[in-house]
Amino acid sequence: CHRNLRSCCLSERIDAWTHIFPAAYFARLQTMASAEGPLRRWLELRSLYDLEHRFRLMDAFEGYRQILTPSMPPIEDLADGQLAVDLARLMNDGLADLVARHPDRFPAFAAALSMHDIDAALAEVARAHAMGAIGFQICTHVRGVALDHPSFMPVFDEIARRGLAIWLHPVRGPSPDYPTEKKSKYEIWWCFGWPYDSSVAMARLVFSGLFDRHPNLRIITHHMGAMIPYFAGRIVQGWGLEMGSRTPPADADLMPGPLKRPAEDYFKMFLADTALSGAVEATRCGLDYFGANKVLFASDFPFDAEGGKYLVRETIKALDALDLTQRIRRKIDLENITDIIRGHIA
Repeated sequence: CHRNLRSCCLSERIDAWTHIFPAAYFARLQTMASAEGPLRRWLELRSLYDLEHRFRLMDAFEGYRQILTPSMPPIEDLADGQLAVDLARLMNDGLADLVARHPDRFPAFAAALSMHDIDAALAEVARAHAMGAIGFQICTHVRGVALDHPSFMPVFDEIARRGLAIWLHPVRGPSPDYPTEKKSKYEIWWCFGWPYDSSVAMARLVFSGLFDRHPNLRIITHHMGAMIPYFAGRIVQGWGLEMGSRTPPADADLMPGPLKRPAEDYFKMFLADTALSGAVEATRCGLDYFGANKVLFASDFPFDAEGGKYLVRETIKALDALDLTQRIRRKIDLENITDIIRGHIA
């Protein structure tokens, strides 16, 4: 880890959120699902599993490295019980091996967990941390169970205790947008549904009091905090000045317990990545909201029609268009993720 940190500090840019299938995990996945089914895109996206192809794409960008995170779909959606535990271990063994064999490409990784079995998840937090994980990718719900469910709190507590970070990844299938329909149309579930799912999860974590218990917990939100920066005014108004005014006394149990700070303060405690598919104004909005110390360069590699090159290229172009100072740009491109790597080492 020390070697990786020293070398990463010489890099110009570290992509803080890129997905991959380690070889053994990919082989196991192919026995569980067919490329003709819902996993078709994942099983056919070459840069998810072909390292040489991935390296060629990465080489198009000078000084470019990647933090590795597990690829979707969530392990909890693929399996239950011991099989899910085994899949998480297989994923993490593969991620640790990739970082060990290619430190010049991959300075660190965020590990997987199965949240079906909390005792096993806690054991995997310890095991993955010992292998070098700097944090854990956790999805915004576990088969429809919200992350503020009390059963999940020991996992958050343990990650916070160890000083590790959380990569909060949205997940939603084609569930209907209207109760009169059976499935979401036009892939609305992905385009708008994923950012909505992230925003809901962030709100549930805020009102659960998580940040009151762990004010230093670092949670990186995919796609620049989703809806939160754009709806900052609604957060101040509706969850500050008017909280509870829309809820009848009979539904008082739907209201949060007391918090130490205004709700809007907690949303700014999240970190955010630049994975916005190159949208300049959205990047500006998120950067203004979270501040340069809490924004990390990330592309969501390799999920585009070019196997990842499009997202990296357009994300760099979006940041270039903002004409940021060299100091701020270095924070986003390198220093903020390096601080998280250092936190693991400490």
